[in-house]
Amino acid sequence: MAGARKHPKKKKSSNRKQPPLRIGIVAGELSGDILGAGLIDALRQQSPRPLEFVGIAGPRMLAAGCRSLFEMDRLSVMGFVEPFKRLPELLGMRKTLRKYFLEWRADLVIGIDSPDFNLGLELWLRQRGIRTAHYVSPSVWAWRQGRIHKIRQAVDLMLALFPFEEQFYRDHQVPVACVGHPLADQLPLEVDVQAARARLELSDDQFIVAMLPGSRSGEIDLMLEPFLQTAQWLLTHHPDIIFLIPAANAARLQQLQDALRESDLPIRLLDGQSQAAMAAADVVLMTSGTTTLEAMLLKKPMVVAYRMGALTAMLLRRLVKTPFISLPNLIANRALVPELLQEDVRADVLGPLLLERIDNDEQRKQLQHEFLDLHKDLRRDASARAATAVLELLGKNTA
Repeated sequence: MAGARKHPKKKKSSNRKQPPLRIGIVAGELSGDILGAGLIDALRQQSPRPLEFVGIAGPRMLAAGCRSLFEMDRLSVMGFVEPFKRLPELLGMRKTLRKYFLEWRADLVIGIDSPDFNLGLELWLRQRGIRTAHYVSPSVWAWRQGRIHKIRQAVDLMLALFPFEEQFYRDHQVPVACVGHPLADQLPLEVDVQAARARLELSDDQFIVAMLPGSRSGEIDLMLEPFLQTAQWLLTHHPDIIFLIPAANAARLQQLQDALRESDLPIRLLDGQSQAAMAAADVVLMTSGTTTLEAMLLKKPMVVAYRMGALTAMLLRRLVKTPFISLPNLIANRALVPELLQEDVRADVLGPLLLERIDNDEQRKQLQHEFLDLHKDLRRDASARAATAVLELLGKNTA
Protein backbone atom coordinates (compact mmCIF):
# COMPACT_ATOMS: atom_id res chain seq x y z
CA MET A 1 0.00 0.00 0.00
CA ALA A 2 2.85 2.40 0.86
CA GLY A 3 4.38 1.87 -2.59
CA ALA A 4 1.03 2.60 -4.25
CA ARG A 5 0.74 5.88 -2.39
CA LYS A 6 4.23 7.00 -3.43
CA HIS A 7 3.76 6.23 -7.13
CA PRO A 8 1.98 9.51 -8.05
CA LYS A 9 4.78 11.51 -6.39
CA LYS A 10 7.40 9.75 -8.51
CA LYS A 11 5.41 10.48 -11.67
CA LYS A 12 5.06 14.15 -10.74
CA SER A 13 8.78 14.44 -10.07
CA SER A 14 9.50 12.81 -13.42
CA ASN A 15 7.28 15.38 -15.16
CA ARG A 16 9.26 18.21 -13.61
CA LYS A 17 12.47 16.77 -15.07
CA GLN A 18 11.06 16.67 -18.60
CA PRO A 19 12.70 19.08 -21.04
CA PRO A 20 10.74 22.24 -21.78
CA LEU A 21 8.45 22.50 -24.75
CA ARG A 22 9.97 24.81 -27.34
CA ILE A 23 7.48 27.19 -28.91
CA GLY A 24 8.36 29.65 -31.65
CA ILE A 25 6.12 32.70 -31.75
CA VAL A 26 6.30 35.49 -34.35
CA ALA A 27 4.41 38.78 -34.00
CA GLY A 28 4.75 41.70 -36.37
CA GLU A 29 2.85 44.58 -34.80
CA LEU A 30 1.42 45.95 -31.56
CA SER A 31 -1.87 44.04 -31.73
CA GLY A 32 0.05 40.81 -32.27
CA ASP A 33 2.33 41.59 -29.34
CA ILE A 34 -0.72 41.98 -27.09
CA LEU A 35 -2.19 38.68 -28.29
CA GLY A 36 1.15 36.92 -27.96
CA ALA A 37 1.74 38.08 -24.39
CA GLY A 38 -1.72 36.89 -23.34
CA LEU A 39 -1.15 33.54 -25.02
CA ILE A 40 2.26 33.05 -23.40
CA ASP A 41 0.87 33.76 -19.93
CA ALA A 42 -2.09 31.39 -20.48
CA LEU A 43 0.17 28.64 -21.82
CA ARG A 44 2.40 28.87 -18.75
CA GLN A 45 -0.66 28.57 -16.52
CA GLN A 46 -2.04 25.52 -18.34
CA SER A 47 1.00 23.52 -19.40
CA PRO A 48 2.20 20.70 -17.14
CA ARG A 49 5.67 21.10 -18.64
CA PRO A 50 8.00 24.09 -18.63
CA LEU A 51 7.98 26.21 -21.76
CA GLU A 52 10.51 28.19 -23.78
CA PHE A 53 9.49 30.91 -26.23
CA VAL A 54 11.66 32.35 -29.02
CA GLY A 55 10.75 34.34 -32.12
CA ILE A 56 9.92 37.97 -32.88
CA ALA A 57 8.43 39.81 -29.92
CA GLY A 58 7.36 43.25 -28.84
CA PRO A 59 7.63 44.71 -25.33
CA ARG A 60 4.70 42.77 -23.85
CA MET A 61 5.91 39.41 -25.16
CA LEU A 62 9.43 40.20 -23.99
CA ALA A 63 8.07 40.93 -20.52
CA ALA A 64 6.19 37.60 -20.64
CA GLY A 65 9.49 35.77 -21.22
CA CYS A 66 9.80 35.43 -25.00
CA ARG A 67 13.28 35.86 -26.48
CA SER A 68 13.28 37.90 -29.68
CA LEU A 69 15.65 37.31 -32.58
CA PHE A 70 14.71 40.62 -34.23
CA GLU A 71 13.10 43.87 -33.18
CA MET A 72 9.38 43.61 -33.88
CA ASP A 73 9.36 46.99 -35.63
CA ARG A 74 11.41 45.49 -38.47
CA LEU A 75 8.44 43.28 -39.35
CA SER A 76 5.82 46.03 -39.01
CA VAL A 77 5.38 46.78 -42.69
CA MET A 78 2.12 48.08 -44.16
CA GLY A 79 0.77 48.97 -47.58
CA PHE A 80 1.62 47.74 -51.06
CA VAL A 81 4.91 49.52 -51.82
CA GLU A 82 6.79 49.42 -48.52
CA PRO A 83 7.06 45.58 -48.36
CA PHE A 84 8.77 45.58 -51.76
CA LYS A 85 11.27 48.18 -50.60
CA ARG A 86 12.09 46.05 -47.58
CA LEU A 87 11.88 42.68 -49.34
CA PRO A 88 15.58 41.66 -49.02
CA GLU A 89 15.53 42.37 -45.29
CA LEU A 90 12.24 40.54 -44.75
CA LEU A 91 13.42 37.50 -46.72
CA GLY A 92 16.61 37.47 -44.66
CA MET A 93 14.63 37.56 -41.43
CA ARG A 94 12.46 34.67 -42.56
CA LYS A 95 15.52 32.65 -43.60
CA THR A 96 17.07 33.19 -40.17
CA LEU A 97 13.87 32.12 -38.41
CA ARG A 98 13.58 28.97 -40.55
CA LYS A 99 17.13 27.92 -39.73
CA TYR A 100 16.77 28.73 -36.04
CA PHE A 101 13.46 26.91 -35.49
CA LEU A 102 14.69 23.86 -37.39
CA GLU A 103 17.99 23.61 -35.49
CA TRP A 104 16.29 24.47 -32.18
CA ARG A 105 13.85 21.63 -32.87
CA ALA A 106 10.78 23.67 -32.07
CA ASP A 107 7.78 21.65 -30.92
CA LEU A 108 5.43 24.27 -32.40
CA VAL A 109 5.68 27.60 -34.23
CA ILE A 110 2.84 30.13 -33.96
CA GLY A 111 2.55 33.03 -36.36
CA ILE A 112 0.44 35.89 -35.02
CA ASP A 113 -1.28 37.83 -37.80
CA SER A 114 1.20 39.27 -40.43
CA PRO A 115 0.01 36.57 -42.86
CA ASP A 116 2.18 37.54 -45.82
CA PHE A 117 5.26 36.89 -43.69
CA ASN A 118 4.08 34.18 -41.33
CA LEU A 119 2.19 31.83 -43.67
CA GLY A 120 5.27 31.34 -45.84
CA LEU A 121 7.33 30.63 -42.73
CA GLU A 122 4.73 28.21 -41.40
CA LEU A 123 4.46 26.36 -44.71
CA TRP A 124 8.22 25.81 -44.92
CA LEU A 125 8.44 24.59 -41.33
CA ARG A 126 5.41 22.31 -41.56
CA GLN A 127 6.85 20.65 -44.65
CA ARG A 128 9.84 19.75 -42.46
CA GLY A 129 7.80 18.22 -39.70
CA ILE A 130 7.32 21.13 -37.28
CA ARG A 131 3.78 21.74 -36.05
CA THR A 132 2.39 25.18 -36.86
CA ALA A 133 -0.51 27.36 -35.78
CA HIS A 134 -1.68 30.75 -36.98
CA TYR A 135 -3.35 33.22 -34.60
CA VAL A 136 -5.80 35.72 -36.20
CA SER A 137 -7.34 34.67 -39.47
CA PRO A 138 -6.40 36.61 -42.59
CA SER A 139 -9.42 38.10 -44.35
CA VAL A 140 -9.43 35.13 -46.71
CA TRP A 141 -13.21 34.81 -46.30
CA ALA A 142 -13.55 38.30 -47.80
CA TRP A 143 -11.04 38.44 -50.63
CA ARG A 144 -8.26 36.41 -52.30
CA GLN A 145 -10.05 33.25 -51.25
CA GLY A 146 -7.56 31.18 -53.23
CA ARG A 147 -5.19 31.67 -50.27
CA ILE A 148 -7.15 29.02 -48.40
CA HIS A 149 -5.21 26.31 -50.25
CA LYS A 150 -1.91 27.67 -48.95
CA ILE A 151 -3.34 28.04 -45.46
CA ARG A 152 -4.50 24.40 -45.52
CA GLN A 153 -0.94 23.34 -46.38
CA ALA A 154 0.73 25.74 -43.96
CA VAL A 155 -1.07 25.30 -40.64
CA ASP A 156 -2.05 22.49 -38.32
CA LEU A 157 -4.43 24.86 -36.53
CA MET A 158 -6.04 28.24 -37.23
CA LEU A 159 -6.93 30.27 -34.14
CA ALA A 160 -9.81 32.50 -35.26
CA LEU A 161 -11.28 35.46 -33.39
CA PHE A 162 -14.80 35.45 -34.83
CA PRO A 163 -17.49 32.75 -35.13
CA PHE A 164 -18.16 33.47 -38.82
CA GLU A 165 -14.51 32.69 -39.58
CA GLU A 166 -14.72 29.32 -37.88
CA GLN A 167 -17.40 28.05 -40.26
CA PHE A 168 -15.43 29.21 -43.30
CA TYR A 169 -12.40 27.15 -42.26
CA ARG A 170 -14.49 24.10 -41.42
CA ASP A 171 -16.06 24.32 -44.88
CA HIS A 172 -12.55 24.24 -46.36
CA GLN A 173 -11.24 21.41 -44.14
CA VAL A 174 -8.79 23.54 -42.15
CA PRO A 175 -8.54 22.67 -38.43
CA VAL A 176 -9.80 25.70 -36.54
CA ALA A 177 -10.66 26.91 -33.04
CA CYS A 178 -12.69 30.06 -32.47
CA VAL A 179 -11.26 31.63 -29.32
CA GLY A 180 -13.20 34.90 -29.24
CA HIS A 181 -11.69 38.37 -29.16
CA PRO A 182 -9.47 39.58 -26.28
CA LEU A 183 -11.02 43.04 -26.52
CA ALA A 184 -14.41 41.52 -25.71
CA ASP A 185 -12.86 40.06 -22.55
CA GLN A 186 -11.33 43.40 -21.55
CA LEU A 187 -14.24 45.78 -22.12
CA PRO A 188 -17.15 45.70 -19.65
CA LEU A 189 -20.56 44.61 -20.85
CA GLU A 190 -22.02 47.91 -19.62
CA VAL A 191 -20.31 51.14 -20.61
CA ASP A 192 -19.93 53.94 -18.06
CA VAL A 193 -20.73 56.92 -20.28
CA GLN A 194 -20.66 59.39 -17.38
CA ALA A 195 -17.14 58.30 -16.40
CA ALA A 196 -15.93 58.67 -19.99
CA ARG A 197 -17.41 62.15 -20.22
CA ALA A 198 -15.96 63.15 -16.87
CA ARG A 199 -12.53 61.96 -18.03
CA LEU A 200 -12.81 64.22 -21.08
CA GLU A 201 -14.41 67.08 -19.10
CA LEU A 202 -17.70 66.88 -20.97
CA SER A 203 -21.13 67.47 -19.46
CA ASP A 204 -23.84 64.82 -19.37
CA ASP A 205 -26.35 66.92 -21.33
CA GLN A 206 -24.19 67.65 -24.41
CA PHE A 207 -24.65 65.93 -27.76
CA ILE A 208 -21.34 64.28 -28.60
CA VAL A 209 -20.31 62.89 -31.98
CA ALA A 210 -16.99 61.01 -32.17
CA MET A 211 -15.37 61.11 -35.60
CA LEU A 212 -12.62 58.63 -36.45
CA PRO A 213 -11.32 59.38 -39.96
CA GLY A 214 -8.65 56.66 -39.85
CA SER A 215 -5.27 55.76 -38.40
CA ARG A 216 -3.24 56.14 -41.61
CA SER A 217 -2.22 59.28 -43.43
CA GLY A 218 -3.92 58.27 -46.68
CA GLU A 219 -7.19 57.52 -44.91
CA ILE A 220 -7.28 60.94 -43.31
CA ASP A 221 -6.50 62.58 -46.65
CA LEU A 222 -9.56 60.89 -48.16
CA MET A 223 -11.98 60.86 -45.22
CA LEU A 224 -11.47 64.02 -43.17
CA GLU A 225 -13.02 66.48 -45.62
CA PRO A 226 -16.38 64.66 -46.00
CA PHE A 227 -16.43 64.09 -42.23
CA LEU A 228 -15.99 67.83 -41.61
CA GLN A 229 -18.68 68.63 -44.16
CA THR A 230 -20.95 66.20 -42.34
CA ALA A 231 -20.19 67.95 -39.04
CA GLN A 232 -21.22 71.24 -40.63
CA TRP A 233 -24.45 69.64 -41.88
CA LEU A 234 -25.27 68.27 -38.41
CA LEU A 235 -24.75 71.67 -36.77
CA THR A 236 -27.60 73.10 -38.82
CA HIS A 237 -29.90 70.63 -37.01
CA HIS A 238 -28.17 70.39 -33.62
CA PRO A 239 -26.17 73.59 -33.03
CA ASP A 240 -24.99 72.33 -29.62
CA ILE A 241 -23.12 69.24 -30.87
CA ILE A 242 -19.49 68.79 -29.82
CA PHE A 243 -17.24 66.73 -32.10
CA LEU A 244 -14.36 64.62 -30.82
CA ILE A 245 -11.56 63.46 -33.12
CA PRO A 246 -8.97 61.17 -31.48
CA ALA A 247 -5.58 60.98 -33.22
CA ALA A 248 -4.14 57.47 -33.50
CA ASN A 249 -0.52 58.57 -32.97
CA ALA A 250 1.76 61.61 -32.95
CA ALA A 251 2.06 61.77 -36.74
CA ARG A 252 -1.71 61.70 -37.20
CA LEU A 253 -2.13 64.32 -34.48
CA GLN A 254 0.14 66.69 -36.40
CA GLN A 255 -1.65 65.91 -39.66
CA LEU A 256 -5.04 66.63 -38.09
CA GLN A 257 -3.80 69.82 -36.40
CA ASP A 258 -2.57 71.10 -39.75
CA ALA A 259 -5.86 70.20 -41.47
CA LEU A 260 -8.02 71.80 -38.77
CA ARG A 261 -5.99 74.98 -38.35
CA GLU A 262 -8.50 77.13 -40.23
CA SER A 263 -11.63 75.30 -39.04
CA ASP A 264 -14.17 77.06 -36.82
CA LEU A 265 -16.13 73.87 -36.11
CA PRO A 266 -16.64 72.88 -32.41
CA ILE A 267 -14.05 70.09 -32.60
CA ARG A 268 -11.88 68.76 -29.79
CA LEU A 269 -8.81 67.04 -31.11
CA LEU A 270 -7.56 64.33 -28.75
CA ASP A 271 -4.11 62.80 -28.48
CA GLY A 272 -5.14 59.12 -28.47
CA GLN A 273 -8.07 58.32 -26.15
CA SER A 274 -10.17 56.84 -28.96
CA GLN A 275 -11.89 54.46 -26.55
CA ALA A 276 -12.86 57.28 -24.19
CA ALA A 277 -14.09 59.38 -27.13
CA MET A 278 -16.33 56.60 -28.40
CA ALA A 279 -17.57 55.72 -24.91
CA ALA A 280 -18.53 59.35 -24.30
CA ALA A 281 -20.27 59.80 -27.67
CA ASP A 282 -23.93 59.58 -28.58
CA VAL A 283 -23.00 58.33 -32.04
CA VAL A 284 -19.80 57.56 -33.96
CA LEU A 285 -18.87 58.40 -37.55
CA MET A 286 -15.91 56.24 -38.47
CA THR A 287 -13.74 54.86 -41.19
CA SER A 288 -14.09 51.11 -41.65
CA GLY A 289 -11.48 49.11 -39.73
CA THR A 290 -10.90 47.24 -36.50
CA THR A 291 -12.14 50.21 -34.45
CA THR A 292 -15.67 49.36 -35.62
CA LEU A 293 -15.39 46.30 -33.36
CA GLU A 294 -14.40 48.53 -30.44
CA ALA A 295 -17.38 50.81 -31.11
CA MET A 296 -19.67 47.78 -31.19
CA LEU A 297 -18.32 46.51 -27.86
CA LEU A 298 -18.89 49.99 -26.43
CA LYS A 299 -22.53 49.66 -27.64
CA LYS A 300 -22.34 52.79 -29.79
CA PRO A 301 -24.62 53.56 -32.73
CA MET A 302 -22.34 54.21 -35.68
CA VAL A 303 -22.15 55.07 -39.35
CA VAL A 304 -19.25 53.44 -41.18
CA ALA A 305 -17.69 54.95 -44.28
CA TYR A 306 -14.75 54.25 -46.54
CA ARG A 307 -13.17 55.85 -49.58
CA MET A 308 -10.17 54.71 -51.59
CA GLY A 309 -8.49 55.46 -54.89
CA ALA A 310 -10.59 54.72 -57.96
CA LEU A 311 -8.28 51.97 -59.25
CA THR A 312 -8.09 50.25 -55.85
CA ALA A 313 -11.87 50.44 -55.52
CA MET A 314 -12.34 48.88 -58.95
CA LEU A 315 -9.99 46.00 -58.09
CA LEU A 316 -11.58 45.36 -54.72
CA ARG A 317 -15.07 45.25 -56.20
CA ARG A 318 -13.86 42.31 -58.28
CA LEU A 319 -12.04 40.59 -55.43
CA VAL A 320 -14.19 41.09 -52.32
CA LYS A 321 -16.65 38.24 -51.72
CA THR A 322 -18.59 39.53 -48.70
CA PRO A 323 -21.68 41.77 -48.66
CA PHE A 324 -20.33 43.84 -45.72
CA ILE A 325 -17.17 45.74 -44.82
CA SER A 326 -17.67 46.52 -41.10
CA LEU A 327 -17.06 43.99 -38.35
CA PRO A 328 -20.44 44.48 -36.60
CA ASN A 329 -22.25 43.53 -39.81
CA LEU A 330 -19.84 40.70 -40.61
CA ILE A 331 -20.19 39.21 -37.14
CA ALA A 332 -23.98 39.51 -37.15
CA ASN A 333 -24.20 38.51 -40.84
CA ARG A 334 -26.73 41.29 -41.43
CA ALA A 335 -26.84 45.05 -41.77
CA LEU A 336 -26.85 46.37 -38.20
CA VAL A 337 -24.99 49.58 -39.06
CA PRO A 338 -24.97 51.68 -42.24
CA GLU A 339 -21.97 51.29 -44.54
CA LEU A 340 -21.19 53.98 -47.12
CA LEU A 341 -18.56 53.67 -49.84
CA GLN A 342 -16.87 55.92 -52.37
CA GLU A 343 -19.25 58.50 -53.90
CA ASP A 344 -21.82 57.96 -51.09
CA VAL A 345 -19.35 59.29 -48.51
CA ARG A 346 -20.75 62.83 -48.44
CA ALA A 347 -22.54 65.06 -45.99
CA ASP A 348 -26.06 64.82 -47.42
CA VAL A 349 -25.93 61.01 -47.00
CA LEU A 350 -23.94 60.67 -43.77
CA GLY A 351 -25.66 63.54 -41.95
CA PRO A 352 -29.24 62.19 -41.98
CA LEU A 353 -28.05 58.73 -40.94
CA LEU A 354 -26.20 60.17 -37.95
CA LEU A 355 -29.10 62.44 -37.06
CA GLU A 356 -31.48 59.49 -36.99
CA ARG A 357 -29.17 57.67 -34.58
CA ILE A 358 -28.97 60.71 -32.32
CA ASP A 359 -32.72 61.32 -32.17
CA ASN A 360 -34.25 57.83 -32.36
CA ASP A 361 -34.12 56.45 -28.80
CA GLU A 362 -35.97 53.23 -29.68
CA GLN A 363 -33.56 52.42 -32.47
CA ARG A 364 -30.62 53.14 -30.15
CA LYS A 365 -31.92 50.79 -27.43
CA GLN A 366 -32.55 47.97 -29.90
CA LEU A 367 -29.07 48.31 -31.40
CA GLN A 368 -27.44 48.36 -27.97
CA HIS A 369 -29.30 45.15 -27.08
CA GLU A 370 -28.03 43.46 -30.25
CA PHE A 371 -24.48 44.67 -29.62
CA LEU A 372 -24.67 43.29 -26.09
CA ASP A 373 -25.58 39.83 -27.43
CA LEU A 374 -22.66 39.95 -29.86
CA HIS A 375 -20.33 41.08 -27.07
CA LYS A 376 -21.35 38.14 -24.92
CA ASP A 377 -20.75 35.73 -27.80
CA LEU A 378 -17.22 37.07 -28.35
CA ARG A 379 -16.39 37.04 -24.63
CA ARG A 380 -14.75 33.62 -24.44
CA ASP A 381 -11.56 34.19 -22.42
CA ALA A 382 -9.60 34.28 -25.66
CA SER A 383 -6.08 33.77 -24.34
CA ALA A 384 -7.09 30.77 -22.22
CA ARG A 385 -9.02 29.21 -25.12
CA ALA A 386 -6.13 29.74 -27.49
CA ALA A 387 -3.73 28.15 -24.99
CA THR A 388 -6.02 25.13 -24.55
CA ALA A 389 -6.24 24.64 -28.32
CA VAL A 390 -2.45 24.93 -28.69
CA LEU A 391 -1.80 22.38 -25.96
CA GLU A 392 -4.35 20.02 -27.49
CA LEU A 393 -2.49 20.36 -30.79
CA LEU A 394 0.74 19.42 -29.07
CA GLY A 395 -1.13 16.46 -27.61
CA LYS A 396 0.82 13.83 -25.73
CA ASN A 397 4.02 15.93 -25.86
CA THR A 398 2.57 18.10 -23.10
CA ALA A 399 1.95 15.20 -20.74
